Formats: sequence, structure tokens, C-alpha cells
Amino acid sequence: MDPTHWHRPIALPTLHGKHALIAPVLEAATGCTVRHVADVDTDRLGSFSRLVPRAGSQLQAARAKARAGLTHTGLQLALASEGAFVPDPFAGVVLWNIEIVLLLDEERQQEIVGMAQGPARAGQATVRDAEQLLQRATEWGFPEHQLCVRPDHSEEPRVQQGLASTSALLQAFALAQAQSKWGLVFVESDLRAHCNPTRQAMIRRAAEDLGQKMLSACPGCGSPGFWMTGHRAGRPCRACGAPTREPLASRWSCGVCPHTQERAEGFARWADPGRCDHCNP
Repeated sequence: MDPTHWHRPIALPTLHGKHALIAPVLEAATGCTVRHVADVDTDRLGSFSRLVPRAGSQLQAARAKARAGLTHTGLQLALASEGAFVPDPFAGVVLWNIEIVLLLDEERQQEIVGMAQGPARAGQATVRDAEQLLQRATEWGFPEHQLCVRPDHSEEPRVQQGLASTSALLQAFALAQAQSKWGLVFVESDLRAHCNPTRQAMIRRAAEDLGQKMLSACPGCGSPGFWMTGHRAGRPCRACGAPTREPLASRWSCGVCPHTQERAEGFARWADPGRCDHCNP
């Protein structure tokens, strides 16, 4: 892989400050120049306010944003960032943030995706008074983590977003309560990237992951993006030597050609007997 392949401009359409998060990471790692594209309406592809539902999956939305960047600028490289919030994969009780930063390379006809995930700093609740409101706001990291309010319920289109001070929050609460049929106000974290520092950190991590993949060349065809895609189980039990379901090696794959590779680096030689189906059925 020619490392100078990335020494070119890359379009990044965003309305919510993601250029400041992604550009420094990728420019330092690869020598590229990330060009902020501010006049592409990425919110038409979906918004966290739920005023515009996202069409398709997180990955499909990122592809559509990147494709819009290519079309708008005429460049051959484009980036897109897309986030999702789901229940955590362990107990399903904590809100979990998954961020991807996708690169489309028109010249190579290739897609490379960086990803990061972890617990979100966010919440939502229905409140009746300012005391409840401020208590919830503090729990969710306000004012650094900005808030939204609406009258009555989560689907009400009359939403006030980007609330970043106590005075602004209380004023918005009073308006929403006056608009409410029952005196209720629905308050939640504003999950747009420029309003949530925890999400910003996750986007940077996804950009770091993408930068590493952009520089990882396939040993078979030389294409970038050669990366770990799974594991092979079978690490032997330290007590009886039988193969276990613990990983023995990581499996690396190319997204362009069929080349794969197994790497044992970083794995212990033996599995704990507590993980062995023979010793601990």
C-alpha cells in the first residue's frame, strides 16, 4: 500500500462539530486533509430529536452521508460519522453508545469503518416541577451535557434543543409546561455530537480506530483496512489439555481480497480450568 494514497483531501459533511473531533486524529495519523462540508444537510437522513427518523441502519446512514459528501465536492474520498444508542450488551440496563466513522474511497471502490463503543452519559424522564428537572439534569452531566425539553411526551414535535445553562433550561421548562395538556414536561439529553462530551470522546476513539485501519495493509493484495474480524477458539485447558471455547488466535481479514491470517500474539498459552467444559462441566 502506498502511504501517500491518503495525502489528499477527504470530504466530511457534518452540521454538528464532528470535523473538530475527527480531523485532528486522521490528519495526524495518515497525512490526509479533512475538508469540512457544512452545506450538506445531514439531518435529512435522520436526527436524534426524532423529528426525522433515520432510514435504514447506522451503517447505511453513514454511507448515505459519505456519498452525499462525494457528490457535493467531487472528491474521491469522503468520511461520515454516525452514532447509535442501544441497551448495553451485558445486562441491557445501561444506555450504550456505538459510534462509527466511515471512509468511502471512490478510487479503490472500498469502504473502511472505524468503530468505538461504551456507556453513554444520557437520560430521559417526565417531570412536573423545576426541582425534579434540575435533579435529573445534574445526574446526566448538565450543563456540559446539554438537554432538550418538550411538552408531555417524547414524540411531541415542539422540542427545544441545545439547552446549556440553568437559566435557559428553566425558561424552556416553563414554556413546555405552559404548552402541556397535563403540566408535564419530557426532558432528555441532547445526543447531537456538539452537545454531548461523552459522545465526542467516543467519536474520537472511532476516528482513531479508522486511522489505524487506513494504515494496515493486506499482506495479500496491499489494500488498506486489513483488520481483526474474529477469533478461533480452542485454547487448551491448563489442567487437562483439552481444547476450550476460549480464543486461541485472532482472525484478520481483507475487505477487498479473500486473504485471511491468524495471529496468536496477545493470547495466553493456557485457558483457566474454570473455562473448560471437561474440567468444569
